[in-house]
Amino acid sequence: MKRSRPPSRTRPSARTGSRPRSRSRSRSLNVRALVALAVMAASVAIALTMPVRLGLDLRGGTQIVLETKSTDTTKADREATDRTVEVLRGRIDALGVAEPTIVRSGENRVVVELPGVQDPKQAADVLGRTAQLTVHSVLGPAENPADAAEGKTEAAKDGERVLPDESGQSLRLKDATLTGQDVKGADARFDQQGGAGWHVTVDFKDSGSDRWAQVTGEAACHPAGDPQRRVAIVLDNKIISSPQVDPSVACGAGITGGSTQITGSFDDAEARELALLVKGGALPVPVETIEQRTIGATLGDEAINAGAWAAVIGTALTALFIIVVYRLMGALATVALLCYGLISYAALAAVGATLTLPGLAGFVLAIGMAVDANVLVFERAREEQAARTRPSTRSALTAGFRSAFSAIADSNITTLIAAALLFFLASGPVKGFGVTLGIGVLASMVSALVITRVLAEFAASRPAVFRRPRITGISSTGPVRDALLRRNPFLMRRPRRWLAASLVVLVVAGSGILVRGLNFGIEFTGGRLIEYSTATQVDPERARDALADAGFPRAVVQSSGDGDLTVRTEELTDAEAATVTKAVAELGGETEKVRDELIGPSLGEELRRDALIALGLALAAQLAYLAARFRLLFGTAAVGALAHDVVILVGVFAWLGKPIDGVFLAALLTVIGYSVNDSVVLFDRVRELLGKERKTPFDRLTNDAILQTLPRTVNTGMGAVLILASLAVLADDSLTDFALALLIGVVVGTYSSVFTASPLAVELHGRDAGTRPARRGGGKGRGTARPGKPDRPTPASRTERQEVP
Repeated sequence: MKRSRPPSRTRPSARTGSRPRSRSRSRSLNVRALVALAVMAASVAIALTMPVRLGLDLRGGTQIVLETKSTDTTKADREATDRTVEVLRGRIDALGVAEPTIVRSGENRVVVELPGVQDPKQAADVLGRTAQLTVHSVLGPAENPADAAEGKTEAAKDGERVLPDESGQSLRLKDATLTGQDVKGADARFDQQGGAGWHVTVDFKDSGSDRWAQVTGEAACHPAGDPQRRVAIVLDNKIISSPQVDPSVACGAGITGGSTQITGSFDDAEARELALLVKGGALPVPVETIEQRTIGATLGDEAINAGAWAAVIGTALTALFIIVVYRLMGALATVALLCYGLISYAALAAVGATLTLPGLAGFVLAIGMAVDANVLVFERAREEQAARTRPSTRSALTAGFRSAFSAIADSNITTLIAAALLFFLASGPVKGFGVTLGIGVLASMVSALVITRVLAEFAASRPAVFRRPRITGISSTGPVRDALLRRNPFLMRRPRRWLAASLVVLVVAGSGILVRGLNFGIEFTGGRLIEYSTATQVDPERARDALADAGFPRAVVQSSGDGDLTVRTEELTDAEAATVTKAVAELGGETEKVRDELIGPSLGEELRRDALIALGLALAAQLAYLAARFRLLFGTAAVGALAHDVVILVGVFAWLGKPIDGVFLAALLTVIGYSVNDSVVLFDRVRELLGKERKTPFDRLTNDAILQTLPRTVNTGMGAVLILASLAVLADDSLTDFALALLIGVVVGTYSSVFTASPLAVELHGRDAGTRPARRGGGKGRGTARPGKPDRPTPASRTERQEVP
C-alpha cells in the first residue's frame, strides 16, 4: 500500500506543472478581452457622437456653379475648363470632401456638387481662388505709394509691379523669378520651439530650387534692413509674406535645400487653406462663382430602403449559414462580425469618409468577406481536432488560430498594400475606395484575431461545452472535407487542361470587349444636363419612374434649389430631349427649361490615368510581396489569375451591354481584392506542405493544398454569395449591376484560384525544374502523396491533451 503512494504523488506534480501554462493562457485571454472591450467602447463612443457623412445619392448636398473667365493670355475655352476641373478636384480632395461630383458644363462652366459640407461659403471661396503663386525680388519702396493703393500693379518697364506688403508699405517688385509650376509640395506646420506659430513650408522642384537659391543669393548682397534684402511671395496679386534673407546667408550663395517658409499671422485653418492652394496649383484661368444652391439626393427613399432591406436579409442569411456549419463557434463568429460592422462604421465616421449606396453595399459585402478569417481558423481547428489522439476543443482552437495566422496575415497585407497605393496615388472615388478597403481589412483582422478568439476560447473552456464537444462545430471535419477524403481526386493530374479551359473562357468573355465594345457610363463620357422649372413641384422619385418608363432608366434626377428639377443623362438627340421634357411636363404641368447644357465626364482623363497607375503599381507591389513571402512563381500565378478574373468580368459586362460606370469601378476593385485573397490562402498551404514533404512531387502537393483549403473556399464563397444574391434580387436597379458584377467576380475568383492559379503554378514549377510536372497515378490510394489528409502539426504535449476546464 505504501508503494502505491509515489505514483499518486506524481499526479499533483503533473497538474502543478500545467498550472503555469494555464495561468499564461488565462493572462493572454484577459489581455485580449481588455483590448476587445477597449476597441468596442471606443467604437460605440464614436458611433454615437460622430455621424457618418452621407453621399450625394443618399442625402444630397451643395451645388456650386463656377464660370471660367478669359485673360489676356489664356482663353476660357473647353480645354482650359477641363484643366480647371482637374485642379479643382485636387483642392476638394485636400478639403477632405469625399465622393464629390465635378463636371464641365458647356464650354466654360464647372458644376461642383459636394456632399455634407459644413461651410459651403468657405468651400466656394477656396474653389474660386485662382491661387497664382509667384516669388519676386524686391527692388525697393515704391516712389508713388498711391499706385499700389489704387491697384496699379503693373509697371511700365521690365514687368515690374507695385504691391503693398503685410504692413501696408508699397514695394516695387521685379518680374517673377518662380511660379507655382516650380512648387513640389506645401504643408501647414506649427513651430512650438521657435514661437513662430503656424506657417506654411513650401518645397520646390529641382529647377525651382536653383532659382530660389539665385533670388535669395541676390537679396543677400544688400545690407540688413535694406528693403532689397527682402523676397516677396505673392498669391493672387497680394503679398502674403516678404521676409528678409537671414544675415548668415552669404552674398551670391543663397538659400539651398529647395524649401522655404511662408510666415504670417496665420491660424491653423488659414495655414492649411494656404497650403492646399499652393500645393494644388493655380487655376489656368480665373473662375467666378455664379450660383450656389442645395440639391436633393440622386436616389429616392424607395431605392435606399430596398437596398437597406436587402443588406439586412443578406447579412442574416450569411449568419444563419455560418451558424448551421459551425454551430456554437459560428454563433460566436456572428457576434464578432456584428462587432466588425460597428468598428468599421466608427472608423469611417472618425476619418470623415462619405458613405454612398454602393459604398454601403460594399460595406455589407465586407461583412460577408470578413467571414473568411473566421472560416480559416475554424477549418484549421477542425484539422487539429481530427489529428489529435485525445482532442481538446480549446487546444484545437489555439492551434487553429496559430496555424491560420500566416494565411490571414498574408492575404490581408496584400490587400492593404493595394489600399495604401490607391489612397496615396489615386484621386476622387478611387482614393475613397482605398480608405474604405483599408478600414475593412484592419477591422476584419481585429474581429477575427481578437474578438472571435476571446469569445471562442472563453466558450471552449466552459464545462458544459467541454462535456459536449459536438456543439462547438469543430469536433468533426465537415461534409465537404469528408466527401473529398472519400473520393480523393487528383485534380492537378493534367494542369494544362485546366489552363486550356480557363483560356477558352477568357477568350470568349474577352472577345465581347472587341465585338460589342464597352458601354461607358455618364461618369466616363459626359452627357447632357437639363434643369426644369415646373408649375407644380415634382417629386424626384416619380420623375425617375416616369423617365425609366420613357426609356431612360439610367437618368439621374435631383431636386435643385427652390422646387426645380435637374435631369442628367447620357448624350441625347433633340427628339430624346423632347421625350424627357414631355415626361417631366406630364408630372409638373407647365414646364420651362432653365438650363440645357452638355456636361463633361466626372471621372476625367487625369483621374482615370491616376487610377490606372495606382492599380498597376498595386499589382506590382502585391507581386513583389508574394515573391518575397512565397516564391516568384506563386506571385506570378496569383497575379495571372487576377488578370484572368478582371478580363472575364469586363468581358461579360461588355456582352450584356451593362454600363461601365463608377459603380462598376467600385465592384471591379472589390473583385481584385477578393481574387488575391483566395490565391494567397491556397499558396500559403502549398508553402506549408513544401516544408513538410519535400520529396512529394509539386503537383501532388498542390493537389493536397487544394483539397485541404476547398472547404474554406466553399464556405467563404457561400457567405459572400448569399449577401450578393439578396442585393441582386431585392435591391433597386441602381444596385443590381453592382451585385451582378460582384457575383461574377466571386464565382470566377473562386474558380480561378483553384483551376487557373494552381495549374499555372504547377506548369511554371515544371519549367523551372527543367522537366514537365510529374504525372503519377491519381485516384484512391495511388502515389506517395496523401491528398485530402489534414496537416499533421507537432503533437500537443501530454499536459495539453489532458486539459480540463
